[in-house]
Amino acid sequence: MCGIIGYSGPLEARTILLDGLSQLEYRGYDSAGIAYFDSRSQIHVVKKTGKVANLRETFSSISDSSHCGIGHTRWATHGGVSDVNAHPHHAGQVTLIHNGIIENYHSLTQEFQLEASLVSQTDSEVAARLLDIFYEGQPESAIKQLVNRVEGSYAFCIMFNDRPGEIYAVRSVSPLVAAYTRAGALVASDLTALIPYTRNYFVVPEHHIVKLTGYKISICDPDGKQVSPEMMKVNWNTDAAMKNGFPHFMLKEIHEQPEALKNTILPRLTKGIPDFTDDQIPDELFLGCDQIHVIACGTAMHAGMVARSLLEPLLRIPVTVSIASEFRYEEPLIDEKTLVIVISQSGETIDTLAALRLARTCGSRTLAVVNVKGSTIARESDYVLYTHAGPEIAVASTKAYSVQLAALYMVGCRMALVRGRFTGEQASAFLAGLLDVIPAMETMISRKDEEKNLVTHLLSQHDTFFIGRGLDYAFSLEGALKLKEISYIHAEAYAAGELKHGTIALIASGVPVIAIATQEHIFSKTMSNVREVKARGAFVILVTQEHASVDPDLADIHIKIPDLDDRFTVFPIAVVLQLIAYYTSIGKNLDVDQPRNLAKSVTVE
Repeated sequence: MCGIIGYSGPLEARTILLDGLSQLEYRGYDSAGIAYFDSRSQIHVVKKTGKVANLRETFSSISDSSHCGIGHTRWATHGGVSDVNAHPHHAGQVTLIHNGIIENYHSLTQEFQLEASLVSQTDSEVAARLLDIFYEGQPESAIKQLVNRVEGSYAFCIMFNDRPGEIYAVRSVSPLVAAYTRAGALVASDLTALIPYTRNYFVVPEHHIVKLTGYKISICDPDGKQVSPEMMKVNWNTDAAMKNGFPHFMLKEIHEQPEALKNTILPRLTKGIPDFTDDQIPDELFLGCDQIHVIACGTAMHAGMVARSLLEPLLRIPVTVSIASEFRYEEPLIDEKTLVIVISQSGETIDTLAALRLARTCGSRTLAVVNVKGSTIARESDYVLYTHAGPEIAVASTKAYSVQLAALYMVGCRMALVRGRFTGEQASAFLAGLLDVIPAMETMISRKDEEKNLVTHLLSQHDTFFIGRGLDYAFSLEGALKLKEISYIHAEAYAAGELKHGTIALIASGVPVIAIATQEHIFSKTMSNVREVKARGAFVILVTQEHASVDPDLADIHIKIPDLDDRFTVFPIAVVLQLIAYYTSIGKNLDVDQPRNLAKSVTVE
C-alpha cells in the first residue's frame, strides 16, 4: 500500500527521492517523508502530512546536499494521519521505512519494554526500535534478528547512522524491486520509480538482505551467501507512467484500453485461435480439471464474476468465484482436479497471495492472471498469463479490468476448444467477436461527452442503483464499484429480478437507476424490471445495444453501444460506466486519481 524508494549514488538524492515519491503517490498519500545523509554524513529526517507536494515545498527552504537517502509515502494502517506517524522512523542508530503490517508489534513492545520510548502509534516504529536494540555494528546480523522476530508482512528500507552511503532492504510479501544503473543504486516498491533511470531491474527475493551503495548492489540469502539476482526488463517506457496531456491518469487509462487489449490478445493468436505456447501453458491444464475456482479482490473479482457467467454455460463445469479475503476461511472444496485462477493487477495483493498458497497446499493447479512480471503471485503460481496493460496509476482500475477480461475470455475459448465444446471454426468466430470489441470501445471513448453531459442528475444524489440480468448483472458490479470509490456516492448493483424481493423499497422519486440490458434472451425481462423502477419515480439511465427497440418513455437517458455478440458487450459497457464515474467525480470536484482512504495495491490484510 505504501510507497518506498531508496537511492545511493552520485546524483542529488533528495531530487530523486522526491520525484520517486511523486511517481509512487498512488500507493498512499496520507503523508510523506525523506531521510538522507547530509554532506557531513549525518542523517536528517523530514516528514509531513498530506501529499508529496507538501514535502517538496518543505524542502524548498533546505539547501543540504545528499547522495544517499530513503523516502516513503504512507497509506495509514497503524495510527492516524500525523507528522509523528509519518515515515521514516528514527530510533537510536536506525532510520527505517516500512510497507506492510507487523502483526505481533504489541507483544514485541511488551517483551522489549518499548512503551516509554515510542513516540508514534505505528507498528513500524516498533520495528525500528527493535532493530536498534539488535544493532551492534553489523547491519546484516541485526536485520536477521529483526525478521526472525516480526510476524506479518513487510518491506523495510534501512539506514544506520554509522554507515553513510549505505541502504539495506529486506522484504516478506510486500513488494520491492531494485536496480543498479549509471545513476547509482535504487530500490522501490514499484517499477514506476525506477523507469526514469533504467528498464532493467530485479525483484528483491523474499527474506534476502539487499545492500545498496553508490557503486553496487549486493544480495545475501537467509544463510548469508552472496547470490545473483534474476534480471528482468520493463516492456514500457517512461511516457506510459505520465499523463501525456490528459487531465487525469484515469481518463488517460480509459483511452488506453483498446491498445491494451491489442497487446494482450494479438500476440496469443495463431490462425485466429488462442495459443498459449509462448506462455508455457499446456492444454493438459485445461483438460485435467473438473471445476474452476476463481479467486480475486475488488475489480479483479468482478472480472471473475463476468468470467463465471461466460465459462460455466460454455464449458458445462462448475465455476466458483471467491473473494480472496474470505477464501482461506471457507474450507474450500478444491482438490487436484480443480483449476484455480487467481487474478491480481499488481501480483502482490496479499489476500489473493494467501489464497493462492492455500490452493496449492490443497493440490490444485494454479493459473495467475497478472500485469506485473516477476510479481510474487506470478512467481508462486504454476502458470502465468500476463496481461499487457502497462502501468496503471489511477487508483480506480480501468484498463486492468479490460485486459483481465480479455485474458479470461481467451482462456475460456481455449478450454472450450480442447475440451470439445468448440470446433475450430467456433473458436475462431469467438475470437473474432472478441476482437470486435476494440473498435466498439473506441467508439464509446469517442462519445465520452455523452457521459459527461448525463451525470448532472447524479451529482446531488446520495444513492445510485445498477440493475441487470445474467452477464449484464456481472457488468453492473464493476460499474457500482467505480462510482462509489471515486464519487463517494453510495452505489449498489442488484440482479434485476431481485428488485421485488426487497430492493425496490429503496426506489423513490429521482433516485438514479442505471439499467443494463444487452442480453437478447432476457431483454424483455429486464425491460419489465426497468418499468417497475420507472413507475416508482426512478431516474433511469438505460444502456442497450444499438439495435434494441425501446419505448422512449421508459428511460430518461438512453445510451446505445455498438451491436455485438451478447457475450462481448461488457467491454464497451465498461467504458460507459467508467466515464460515468469519472465525470461524476469531476463534477463534484473530487480527486479522481487518488480517492480518499484508498490505495492502488493492497499489500496488507
